[in-house]
Amino acid sequence: MVAHGLIRELGTTGLRAGRIGLGAGPLGLDELDERDADRLIGTALDLGIDLVDTARSYGCSEERLGRHLEGRRDRVVLSTKVGYDVPGTTDWTGPCIEAGVDRALRVLRTDRIDIVHLHSCSLEILERGEVIAALDRARAAGKVRVAAYSGDNEALAYAVACGAFGAIQCSLSLCDQAATERAVPAAREAGLGVIAKRPLANAPWRGSDSPYAERWAVLAREVDAGELGPHELALRFAVFSMGADVSLIGTRSSEHLRETVQVAARGPLPDTVVTQLRAAWCRHRWPGVI
Repeated sequence: MVAHGLIRELGTTGLRAGRIGLGAGPLGLDELDERDADRLIGTALDLGIDLVDTARSYGCSEERLGRHLEGRRDRVVLSTKVGYDVPGTTDWTGPCIEAGVDRALRVLRTDRIDIVHLHSCSLEILERGEVIAALDRARAAGKVRVAAYSGDNEALAYAVACGAFGAIQCSLSLCDQAATERAVPAAREAGLGVIAKRPLANAPWRGSDSPYAERWAVLAREVDAGELGPHELALRFAVFSMGADVSLIGTRSSEHLRETVQVAARGPLPDTVVTQLRAAWCRHRWPGVI
């Protein structure tokens, strides 16, 4: 059901995926039962969503993906994140990365993981090189297809420039455009795949408790979106106008996921709206990530 033209190459990794991916954080929520988890994964596959992103820190998300993707594993590009919380190891060390990859293989019930990210570790840790080397060993051993980095700001800039990674994951939304100024263009020039997290900016139009609420209020005043609702405005801008190959939608609702794919199929926003959103960002220069 994914509309024609929504499939992308992930840089020069050799992987391909649709522009909408499933952010599997909500799969780890206790209030989501096993039937709901299976329904959400099945809906994603039915919609043609073929990249699923999870992490060690997302509760039981990896375990549920392992159970409910059994027999369907080869239909998705599987992405996870490592670096911490592995018993018997110290966080952000080589042994932790190696054990983290082995654990992820086991709970995801797969013999290789397509993309493994170092999950938001600091610039200092990256510069030491130990965790990068450990992830590269896992890649060389065939356990990982693409070594990647997930994070923002100075650490993201280093990850793009160092030549050790095949993909990045970073915050990209109408409320957070900082990565589009240097990191994303540099990543694309280097042939890295680019995955957008939080493309809907945590839906700040739903309530004032969102960390992006103030930014959204400013954009709503300064940008003439016409008849476009906030969900459509945010989604189409993130998916088509920020340089991402794949934008991750984190949801527990199959209907929300279906609606998102349908909205994305409408394609890029009008040029005038994109220009206004970029101009508003440039006027305010908010910090890159909250």
